[in-house]
Amino acid sequence: MKKVLVTGSAGFIGGYIVEELLRSGYEVIGVDNYSKYGVVRRSYDDAPGYRFVQGDVMDVDLMTELAAEADHLIAGAALIGGISYFHTYAYDLIAKNERIIASTCDAAIAARKAGGRLEKVTYMSSSMVFESSDRWPSKEGDERLIPPPLSSYGFQKLAVEYFARAAWDQYQVPYTIVRPFNCVGIGESRALGDVEIASGNVTLAMSHVVPDLVQKVLRGQDPLHILGNGDQVRHYTYGGDLARGIVATLDHPAALNEDFNISTPVGHTVTELAEVIWRKINGPDRPLALAHDPGFEHDVQKRVPDVTKAKTVLGFEATTTLDDMLDEVIPWIRSAIDEGTI
Repeated sequence: MKKVLVTGSAGFIGGYIVEELLRSGYEVIGVDNYSKYGVVRRSYDDAPGYRFVQGDVMDVDLMTELAAEADHLIAGAALIGGISYFHTYAYDLIAKNERIIASTCDAAIAARKAGGRLEKVTYMSSSMVFESSDRWPSKEGDERLIPPPLSSYGFQKLAVEYFARAAWDQYQVPYTIVRPFNCVGIGESRALGDVEIASGNVTLAMSHVVPDLVQKVLRGQDPLHILGNGDQVRHYTYGGDLARGIVATLDHPAALNEDFNISTPVGHTVTELAEVIWRKINGPDRPLALAHDPGFEHDVQKRVPDVTKAKTVLGFEATTTLDDMLDEVIPWIRSAIDEGTI
């Protein structure tokens, strides 16, 4: 049974990854400092094969010790948030995330030098590396042909990919780079550092489009406020599908020193998303009226992945529909609103 070290294991995507690893028969060591949400409980906390370490990923000695007993390291820890987060924490996103990824690589290099069992590091990048794309769908390799991202978050995620390749070039630390697109799921609560943003008569703290729109509709907002003109295209991908794709790369021989877009092939505009959410909550007969709030500077208008490589090489496809995602997410957000956790 192989053992996987997951940094950021208490986070949103990290939770889905840990669940998928345990389901797939891996042992898991999770490490997180609870900096985003505070102390949280996960369904797998007491699961056989799971061990949690509360600690800071920037602690190289701790990370080296943990990496030495793992076969795989999934580098998922990072400051991350929605579109308002990119602007509020523009400096912190690049400064702290660079320290996190450098510490992770330092630990992996040290563990490999010491003759540990670590086979590979799987780096969590982001679709935001394609922020400045001028070609769609964006395929693996385009990130080196297009202008660099304009946001500090997108630029730092592109730097993560350079860390991965540089650690291989100099120290022969094998890698896989995965780029999730627009994760949708349950389990994301109000973060400690979230800044409240007014959107019409509703104040939100999360600034992710799916939970934000669901909250506003559940709270009775009418007209429904959206950012910009609503033509922004996104590929909303279920967290369980993302985790399945990421875990599929771990021991796949063809994933070694490769990069993959992990996403649904189906895209929707924000207006289309708003309509689906509105109908699911309010029924088919109540008319939808939209109000358009000014967009953010780094609200990318089009983020469309080419998923051919993941399908061809890994045999992976994200199959959960937007309807099915919302059928899970809407009741969860309704309960979270009632409990005051969102």
